[in-house]
Amino acid sequence: MASQIDLDKPRYDQSTFVGRAKHFFIITNPLNLFATGKQLEEAKAVVEKYRRGENLPGLTEDDIWRAKNLYDSAYHPDTKEKMFILGRMSAQVPMNMTITGCMMTFYKTPKEVIFWQWFNQSFNAIVNYTNRSGDQPISEKQLGLSYVLATGGAVGTALTINRMVKKLPPIVGRLVPFVAVAAANCINIPCMRSRELMEGITILDEKGQKLGESKNAAKSAIGQVVFSRITMALPGMMIPPFIMEYLEKKPFMKRMPWLSAPIQVGLVGFFLVFATPLCCALFPQMSSIAVSKLEPEVREKLMALSTPPQVVYFNKGL
Repeated sequence: MASQIDLDKPRYDQSTFVGRAKHFFIITNPLNLFATGKQLEEAKAVVEKYRRGENLPGLTEDDIWRAKNLYDSAYHPDTKEKMFILGRMSAQVPMNMTITGCMMTFYKTPKEVIFWQWFNQSFNAIVNYTNRSGDQPISEKQLGLSYVLATGGAVGTALTINRMVKKLPPIVGRLVPFVAVAAANCINIPCMRSRELMEGITILDEKGQKLGESKNAAKSAIGQVVFSRITMALPGMMIPPFIMEYLEKKPFMKRMPWLSAPIQVGLVGFFLVFATPLCCALFPQMSSIAVSKLEPEVREKLMALSTPPQVVYFNKGL
């Protein structure tokens, strides 16, 4: 057995982009969706026994990490309950490639726009509910309000812009779904985390000791998450439209127009496989903010400490 592993921390150095990228490539691996109930239970047993310090003969460090990665892919970190399969991080790429591909294929009529924007926000609501905090769970009222506002924002944005671009080249219309998704993220995430904006997010010192709550840190965290989510959607929603615009002029596409949806879904999937983990890794999970940028009352409280910190840390969320 290898020396004791700290399973409460990621395997790779999270202070570097490469380390964070490796971590999220593992977390978002769609192959974890194919793990059977038995395999998940076995992985859970290995992790729990290892944490209790029980002897696990024959298991290498790689075996322990494989079990931990599989366990993390299916069980909630706070409640330890098995998560709904469509809400898991490993479902992000296959679900988003299907939904995004369809949003970009069926975008010409109001009915198509309304249905696919609604479908996308319904999936987002499932993900948000599945990954809700166990310590400070999001209320059903807050989830519902966020869902309604994000769906309304996405549908309203898409329909409005579609009307505005009717006289512009067709390629412009293909880019409308991305604008709608970006608008929905700007509404949905702040709404979901409105409690943090009103009351503040927990700030810590470099040793992980709680120092208080900060609204400015919350704004920074939410801004980073919104930026990551929009950037994540960018390649898969901005590059395929130009490829499809080129392909749909070809004779084979005119003979077989039904190929449009599967080709577009495949293109989106290719970009999402890389964009999802790489954009999740843009900012450290434990982000930092200079004390000078905190609100005055929080700054004064920290400056009164025997060894006042120059920088504080916070969990930015996903």
